[in-house]
Amino acid sequence: MRKRVSVGAILALCAVAAHPAHAEEGGSGHYIPGAFATLMDNPPTDPGLLLQLLYLGYTGSVRASAELPVAGRLTAGLDATVNAVTVGGLYTFEQKILGAYYSFGAYLPVIDKDVTATVTAPDGRSVSLTDRVTGVGDVTLIPAMMAWEIGDFQVSVATPVFAPTGSFKVGHLANPGLNYWTIDPTLALTYNGATNGFNAAVFGGITFNTENQATDYQSGSVLHLEGSVQQLLPVGPGFLGLGANAFLYEQITDDSGPGANVGPLRGRSVGLGPVIDYVLPVKGSTASIEARWLHEFDTRNRLEGDYFWVKGVWQF
Repeated sequence: MRKRVSVGAILALCAVAAHPAHAEEGGSGHYIPGAFATLMDNPPTDPGLLLQLLYLGYTGSVRASAELPVAGRLTAGLDATVNAVTVGGLYTFEQKILGAYYSFGAYLPVIDKDVTATVTAPDGRSVSLTDRVTGVGDVTLIPAMMAWEIGDFQVSVATPVFAPTGSFKVGHLANPGLNYWTIDPTLALTYNGATNGFNAAVFGGITFNTENQATDYQSGSVLHLEGSVQQLLPVGPGFLGLGANAFLYEQITDDSGPGANVGPLRGRSVGLGPVIDYVLPVKGSTASIEARWLHEFDTRNRLEGDYFWVKGVWQF
């Protein structure tokens, strides 16, 4: 049995931006754990249009003893809840380039963010503040995705670029945008068992950020690795996938600039959780839906919490 799970969400949630904490300004950059980990996130190898709708829910906190920079102010202790919906699409050309399928696309998120933190008032008192915002986040542009098929394996590269289109206000705990550019070169190796229905995927990338000129803060680069294993089972007219996904987030260079005044702390986080999906062939097209949960642990200099994703894809 072979079922091609052909879809491709690469980093769809542009800036479920700014969970506040340290290690990357606001405790999070444009890379979001869980954005890509399974074959559903593979660059497409079927020519045509792919449309995608994604939901991300995140809740996390950081201990009160940590002093953290958020949008130009220092906080101590923080709780954040994020809900985001992203729409986007990819187009894959029939003509190959260097033997690879070539795709390009874009994604646009709408974000609702609720943040509570303790800040130091001008008179030295500690004050608890809550900030909530709903708005359009930073757009993800994907000028190039390339995928090579080698039997049951696929090797892929992509160059997502995050543009600072979302609103950002200095001093606000919650912002839809990050106010800087990011490029995130990503490499993927996936296996899609033709006869056994077993799927495995590994994605890896490194983010490179420009400076946030409003806060004079340059976030360091992040190495991120994500992977998954799944077993596809014929259920009804389609295929049910059951498995697990995991990620590693490791900041590999220090934050810098006049605004990075807490010290050269680097963020780290690991996450693990289940994934379930259903793939349904429909008259020459493919519809897919996937849910995944990632629980964070071994976290350092970041918020720690839970990511919940739901992804829907229609390729035709």
